Amino acid sequence: MDWKPDPNKAEPIFRQIVHYFEEEILKGELAPGSPLPAERQMAVNLGVHRSTVTLAYDELKATGLIQSRQGSGTRVSEHLWGIDPKRVPNWKSYTTNGAFQPSLPIIRKIRDASQIPGIINLARGELAPDLLPYQSLNRLLQQASLSIPLGYPDPKGDLTLRSTLADLLAVEHSSRVSPEQIIITAGAQQALHLIAICLLQPGDAVGLEEPSYLYSLPLCSSAGLRLFRIPMDEDGLLPEAVASLQRKHRIKMIFVNPTYQNSATTTLDLDRRQKLLDICTRLRIPIVEDAAYADLNLQGTALPPLPLFVMDNGNQTVMYVGSLSKSVAPGLRIGWIVGPEQVIGRLADAKQQIDLGTSAVNQHITHIYLTAGEWKENVEKLRRKLTIRRDRGGDSAAAGCIKIVRSVSYRT
Repeated sequence: MDWKPDPNKAEPIFRQIVHYFEEEILKGELAPGSPLPAERQMAVNLGVHRSTVTLAYDELKATGLIQSRQGSGTRVSEHLWGIDPKRVPNWKSYTTNGAFQPSLPIIRKIRDASQIPGIINLARGELAPDLLPYQSLNRLLQQASLSIPLGYPDPKGDLTLRSTLADLLAVEHSSRVSPEQIIITAGAQQALHLIAICLLQPGDAVGLEEPSYLYSLPLCSSAGLRLFRIPMDEDGLLPEAVASLQRKHRIKMIFVNPTYQNSATTTLDLDRRQKLLDICTRLRIPIVEDAAYADLNLQGTALPPLPLFVMDNGNQTVMYVGSLSKSVAPGLRIGWIVGPEQVIGRLADAKQQIDLGTSAVNQHITHIYLTAGEWKENVEKLRRKLTIRRDRGGDSAAAGCIKIVRSVSYRT
């Protein structure tokens, strides 16, 4: 082969190799089944690095022009006899190289295993179907009328729902929050995603508890963030470690789950919460407080301390992420962020670009549910039933009746 790639061209070397072999195959110069040199030999022939040839071969395989079989090497695809092969995009390259990274292998395995009859997926912390409030929601929907605008909603969220949430937070946590400090999201996962892509830049360092919620790790990685572990003990995260991470890695933000931490189940006591707030306020490190499970304190346990965002007392260090996925139903896809008004405005701008706002119908249903007083009653019911299930599950595990599979992949 006399041809060699031209290093002076703007086109990358591996693409020149791809185009050369495409033309040779399509013109019939290389017949179906014709052998191609091994990657190492091809690299020597062309005077390029082996990795360059690997990239070129991978793209040619993805388009179906060549194929590799163990024991027979790489050849022009044999099914090309008498046909003009289509020059299709290299979808393998697209699906593996996008900005949003594929799920972790453990997540895909959990998803597949969840389809097997008899398997209970504990990874998502999802309520059992019989704990979801079907009856109360059906009753309220039959009584309500859909008298709401069905155009594109306010990207911040419906004002009536935001006002209702502000009132709920005031009753439950003695907070003083304006509706303008709240944005409605499609669940807590979207809330975390908005924060990661709007307030941080690729390459920024952030701190996450060790271990952390399985599904939040690829989300942060897809945003190009560098993840660093905040160590924990049996009582939760160690506040002093945040200052150490700041000195070593210049972390820009921390994501914490201080109440019923997922997956260690710890709850930070008041002293550690105050230390964490003091350190982050002094170092000007924003805190993202994930409170997905904060309302589900089980019977016989002490009430958790005040949320960090309430203890912050207007200093605007904390962004609070709430959700109805654990206290009502994940299918509602309703979450929210409480934060400084300028931050909420920035997130609303991004949300408008992403999905033009959370479903107006879902927001309306949520508003009806909350204002009817159903939420408080449902949470009390969940506390009773989940306490019973926790006790039975613990007894069954101790007796060897069930097997709980743990995974180190929960860690950052």
